Amino acid sequence: MHVKNSRKNESLHRYLEPSIREDLTEKMVFIAGPRQVGKTTLARSLLPEDDDRSGYLNWDIVRDRQQIRSAEFPVEPKLMVLDEIHKFRRWRGLVKGLYDQYFPEKNFIVTGSARLDYYRKGGDSLHGRYHYWRLHPLSLGELRSKDALRDLLEYGGFPEPFQKAERRFWRRWSRERLHRVIQEDVRDLENVKDLSLLELLMDELPRRASNLLSLHAIAEDLQVSPRSVDRWIEIFERLYVTFRIAPYGPPRIKAIKKSRKLYLWDWGSIEKEGARFENLVAAQLLKYCHFQEDREGYRMELRFLRDRTGKEIDFVILQDRKPLFGVECKTGEKELSDQIRYFQPRTPIPMFYQVHLGTKDYGNEKKGVRVLPFSTFVEVLNLP
Repeated sequence: MHVKNSRKNESLHRYLEPSIREDLTEKMVFIAGPRQVGKTTLARSLLPEDDDRSGYLNWDIVRDRQQIRSAEFPVEPKLMVLDEIHKFRRWRGLVKGLYDQYFPEKNFIVTGSARLDYYRKGGDSLHGRYHYWRLHPLSLGELRSKDALRDLLEYGGFPEPFQKAERRFWRRWSRERLHRVIQEDVRDLENVKDLSLLELLMDELPRRASNLLSLHAIAEDLQVSPRSVDRWIEIFERLYVTFRIAPYGPPRIKAIKKSRKLYLWDWGSIEKEGARFENLVAAQLLKYCHFQEDREGYRMELRFLRDRTGKEIDFVILQDRKPLFGVECKTGEKELSDQIRYFQPRTPIPMFYQVHLGTKDYGNEKKGVRVLPFSTFVEVLNLP
């Protein structure tokens, strides 16, 4: 109980802060990510303390909206945060005009609870004017505390419920957050006639997480077409509710090529511990991939490997199309997986890690295999 109470007042310095400060000397910065992941808090922390109020404008507030559209900004502050502005249909042209008018005397951070890379498509008039960042939930790599792993599994990685560390609070917070995603974000950004069906799908997804996704099975349960289910899941992906990963098919393996696996940005709603742990690992690896893309410019991919007989490696990380390492998840301290023994000599994957929730750490990295606690794995790879 002492740990839970002490965490309430802990200040979180998010992992993107130094990189964003650096980028703001050159261009605008876009920060995208799930609702309530901490984008506004991060953006406002980048403002000088005296400008915390005058430098922040939210499109959802009528008064702020009028000020943004009129482009009547005071000389101070030098940095402005424009929150949720992507909900305006012509937001790209508006932001371009503000940037061209004010930069470099004044710069802008644009935040949004949706994939701004998607909602800026269709003739990107902002090309060359911004750097793009995706803010993820808290992770073991960001917290740098082995003791945090159990709470991350229990409460997820969104700052408010993680710091509160109470299951009842998490349940209420999660229900309210998802309700707002559907009733506000989907309504503002997408053309969906029956939002109640999205709510039914939302309730179904935690049971499907960490597994191969069968659109036909979900469509049958909801009595809709598989095409509708696919479109709705794409909407959830654009709003950072879910993400899917595709299979990796090395040349010597008869791998599946079309099926994808589903994961949640908030894994706390997954009941089975094994599936929840796998989802947490997926989220940590996706965070790593996005950070490498957004900061270093690499093309990163999070994949999985599964052949037609059902043998599977949970995750494979690719950089510029080349495999870096594979990861197999086990909740218990088990011997080296038969799956790794099978795939290692048959694939170009140079390193395999088997991560678990225990304490055993053994293997030979020179031979390309190591079994280790997930917390140690995060330290070894210096994951964000």
